[in-house]
Amino acid sequence: MIDTVVFDFDGTVMNTNKIIIMSWQHTFNEIRGHDGDMEYILGSFGEPLEYSMRNTFPEVPVEESIKIYRDYHRDKFYDTIELFPGIIELMSQLKSEGIKTGLATSRLKVTTYQGLEKYDLFRYLDNIITVEDVDKAKPDPEILYASMKNLNSDPENTLMLGDTKLDIACANNAGVTSVLVGWSAALAGKTKEDFTGNEIPDHIIDKPIDLMRIIR
Repeated sequence: MIDTVVFDFDGTVMNTNKIIIMSWQHTFNEIRGHDGDMEYILGSFGEPLEYSMRNTFPEVPVEESIKIYRDYHRDKFYDTIELFPGIIELMSQLKSEGIKTGLATSRLKVTTYQGLEKYDLFRYLDNIITVEDVDKAKPDPEILYASMKNLNSDPENTLMLGDTKLDIACANNAGVTSVLVGWSAALAGKTKEDFTGNEIPDHIIDKPIDLMRIIR
């Protein structure tokens, strides 16, 4: 029986797709003078920023590309982000049924907290773990292990909801139930047959409230 749900942040709870794409394009234009390929940008969703920048812009020091991205991102973030429809309803339902809830994100703490504060989501979450709280990024299961430890939860009773292959692999590596959201920008329209290995989700849902059918 599932008694714990851990949410990813970007692309799962919060629609940060627009600001992430804008920040990538700003960085491409600053460094190379033109927009980047959209398929490539979407494919980077969920990756640690340092990894993405190091591989995408090897011609400049990684600190430079990260600064260009983050300075733009920080200035536009608050006014650009939006909750995905149905997220508050799902979180409220989970709380009303006594399900423990956590957040495990590869995002920095400052912008994570800005987003949660903007939409008053702290009241629905029992624990928050950001990339700054762990040593290893997804798909390593460390961030989920930390969440479960703080929530006093076991893998067999825990479910993770995410929007990227890294989220699903993280969940599977941690031995928890993995759920891919159907509103993923990077993986929209995918079915289980489109994935292999530890990136195969246990479930795919179309709307947030559909998660309750899995839990029950």
